[in-house]
Amino acid sequence: MPRIQPSSPETSRRMAKVRQKGTDAEIALRRELYCRGLRYRVDYEVIKKPRRVADVAFPGLKIAIFVDGCFWHGCPEHATWPKQNAEFWRKKIKANRLRDADTNSRLLTVGWTVLRFWEHESPIEATETVARMVAMVRSKRCASPGAQEKN
Repeated sequence: MPRIQPSSPETSRRMAKVRQKGTDAEIALRRELYCRGLRYRVDYEVIKKPRRVADVAFPGLKIAIFVDGCFWHGCPEHATWPKQNAEFWRKKIKANRLRDADTNSRLLTVGWTVLRFWEHESPIEATETVARMVAMVRSKRCASPGAQEKN
């Protein structure tokens, strides 16, 4: 089966310029997390093979956060389906969604907590969700046997 290509070299160049890291939505979330006193890692490799990178991570707590773009990940509320080269874009977005599900599954299998937010979601509400998860994971760590130091 022939490989499907973007509709034109111009389209390919334009789409290649779209940011993959440090999007406005990611930066807004990181700003809110930082204001809450939460310290995190950015673009953290959570899986080596196949390589998967979380937008934000709390490695010590095994919390991985992804901020998914509405177009690129097929948001049910805001996804737009281009009319030009529709088959290419449907396959591309479907592959992104399958990779997201695979990433979630792989991380859950090795004990990570995965949080995904759409780019349109409020960074304040997303931060509240992250803060609750961080507090919950920290409290579980402190409550587990052997977590307290012996005198």
